[in-house]
Amino acid sequence: MRSHIKLGRIFGIEIGIHYSWFIIALLIMFSLADHFRTVNKDWTPGVIWGASLLTSLLFFLGLLAHELSHSLVAKARKLPVSRITLFALGGVSVIEKESPDAKTEFLVAVVGPITSVVIGGVMMLIAHLMGPNPDATPGAAILWWLGRINILLGVFNMLPGFPLDGGRVLRSILWGAMHNMERATRAASRVGQVVAILFIVFGIWEFFAGQNYGGLWIAFIGWFLLQAAGANYLEVEMKHALQGVRASDLMSHDCPLVEGRISVQDFVDQFLLRTGRRFFLVTVMDRMAGLITPHEVRSLDRELWAMTPLQQIMKPLDRIRSVAPETPVTDVLELMGKEDLNQVPVVANGGLQGMLTRNDILQALRARIELKKAS
Repeated sequence: MRSHIKLGRIFGIEIGIHYSWFIIALLIMFSLADHFRTVNKDWTPGVIWGASLLTSLLFFLGLLAHELSHSLVAKARKLPVSRITLFALGGVSVIEKESPDAKTEFLVAVVGPITSVVIGGVMMLIAHLMGPNPDATPGAAILWWLGRINILLGVFNMLPGFPLDGGRVLRSILWGAMHNMERATRAASRVGQVVAILFIVFGIWEFFAGQNYGGLWIAFIGWFLLQAAGANYLEVEMKHALQGVRASDLMSHDCPLVEGRISVQDFVDQFLLRTGRRFFLVTVMDRMAGLITPHEVRSLDRELWAMTPLQQIMKPLDRIRSVAPETPVTDVLELMGKEDLNQVPVVANGGLQGMLTRNDILQALRARIELKKAS
């Protein structure tokens, strides 16, 4: 879930919004506008839409506080957090490493719903102190509905549907009881899939019972949770299958070289198309100078291929991310995902030892999973 709109950094964490977040913002705005129009006949259209819009925008702050609480606890427990992205079904804190123990998992997961419920409770209390009828004034109505939405967010996230916060709390409890993260993840994922299927069934039933799009929205949430539960389990299974494997174990020593003085056209005709390889090391005066892949070739207009030397479009050596031979493959995968890389050089003592590609890792992963199933 990548950010389309980047808003800056808080506590060193990048904050961004996925386009889908505007779906939930519009749903809140239109739903509240319809409610205010029905309950408060004396409110002008400007007040109705203004209060609805402000509530929708302020919900962003509550959602951000929820995710920030996850991230700050994670950082306090020595887990690196790269970014927070808000999207249609809430938000996600991108914590770059799995929790090292069940206690850390529990604390990081449970703090988000607690934060949302506390924020919601305080807002509803203030709205109640402003008068017995929270819909009487725009200010009280905004606080009241913000409070309800934040409490609903906290309660929803505590459902035991992995990877919701409640599912992660469940996993942490099972982890502590079983002393096995993989088994705990498998069990929490199964519970999450059951919860997701119940959402789908209930949503479809609501739709045919006359709830219209509300039922479809519930079914969509169920579908999302079903996909996410399966994906999270596969991710954990993958990391356990590759545990103890290092970059030097999987890297390829066959690194094709190509002279940087040849034209891009010659490179395409003589190397890229003939061999089918996805990367080549570029040398200049017999020294490694950079890396060339089809991505760099595509970035150049085809009319310029014949007159452009390869070294002009290669990715220079100082801009190439590399790893040491002893780097765990799981860390290499995280690096590839974070920076959208398909291959990384393996370097030791300033010299190239080999190349490690996504395909190398996937082949090793496939073999290990097949052997595990056969045993």
